[in-house]
Amino acid sequence: MVSRTAAAALVTCAVLISATGCSSGFDSGTTEQDSSAEQHLTLLIASSGDAETRAVKDAAAAYAKETGHTVTVDVAKDINQQLAQSFAGNKPPDAFYVNSDQFANYAESGSLYPYGDRIEDADDFSEQLRASFTHDGELVCLPKDTSTLALAINTDLWKKAGLTEKDYPTTWDQLKTVAAKLTRGDVTGLVVNGEWARLGVFMKQAGGWITNPDQTEITADSTQNADALTYVQSLLESGSLKYASQVDTNWGGEALGKGKAAMTIEGNWLTGGMEADYPEVDYTVVPLPAGPAGQGTLAFSQCWGVAKDSSHRAAAVKLVEYLTSSAQQLKNADAFGVMSSRTSAQAEYAQQNPSAKAWVDANAHAQGPVTLAGFDKVLTQFNTDLAGLGTGDPERILADLQRNGEQALAKGE
Repeated sequence: MVSRTAAAALVTCAVLISATGCSSGFDSGTTEQDSSAEQHLTLLIASSGDAETRAVKDAAAAYAKETGHTVTVDVAKDINQQLAQSFAGNKPPDAFYVNSDQFANYAESGSLYPYGDRIEDADDFSEQLRASFTHDGELVCLPKDTSTLALAINTDLWKKAGLTEKDYPTTWDQLKTVAAKLTRGDVTGLVVNGEWARLGVFMKQAGGWITNPDQTEITADSTQNADALTYVQSLLESGSLKYASQVDTNWGGEALGKGKAAMTIEGNWLTGGMEADYPEVDYTVVPLPAGPAGQGTLAFSQCWGVAKDSSHRAAAVKLVEYLTSSAQQLKNADAFGVMSSRTSAQAEYAQQNPSAKAWVDANAHAQGPVTLAGFDKVLTQFNTDLAGLGTGDPERILADLQRNGEQALAKGE
């Protein structure tokens, strides 16, 4: 997760303002629809790199050839900023990536055409991701893919510490033991980004989370969450866990690749990063250790939004169906490492990518992101507080998260 610039923060505020209803035209749904056989569609994406851009453009070209429509794919430098500007100007793209932290803002403002329940096989998309992109009981948009978190281990550093496959940690106690054994010299046993999108796995494993399952109640200040943060704090205090910034790296994959971390908690995007930057480093990916409540991880995704103000809604929905088909998602997995958000395609993905088994299996006990209006600010503050967890008060941090979350929830109701 990258830091936000002041400009991006202002744009987010603009999005939140539009969510209050100041923007006109999105709620009426009266935009005249183009029913011609040859329509021109615009697609806005936020790409992870050349491989993703090429995959989306190739898929759009194939759709165009099959249907007779034409599709222009634009790559955003800042997807939130450009979407906010296009909505404000009443000229949104026909289809686009929607980040989970902005989904509810767009849904509440009436910017999104809620097409999800019109998709015949929508149940094939994983349940936790469908829940993430459901608003007021309606599936608004389809998740474009998914990623989960697992434990990645530097194989050479593991062996140098005298550890074998039998020592792969399956409990919190075992993780603490091996992290301490792996910490020596310039090597830290476990290095992660100090943010909810990594440390949140411990909350899930302890039986807690930020909200209840249907996101109608904030559950941050629970005993389970306090136990999770206290456990993380104990690792920080021992020195066997450090944040990526504390070892002069930007993320866990870089720390793993540079030999500064023996273990990290990362998603399946790690594969592409290691291949590109550290191809000589051997590593193994195993399931995250179970906590007091069992196994738990986090799942991440974006959805394919369709603009309610688009004059090509029917064609845009067909385009999204094409882009989220099992065949196309498997092509995307091969091209840039994402997993399919369709449960029917995950088995084939695992068969094609045996090294990704831990990430695939994690879908069975994954927690989707919080997608409440205005909650991006709440999570930004939570990240700030987690950065100081080493010397902070876990219960105080959670109390602040509870208060901020309740305020955001009240404003959104």
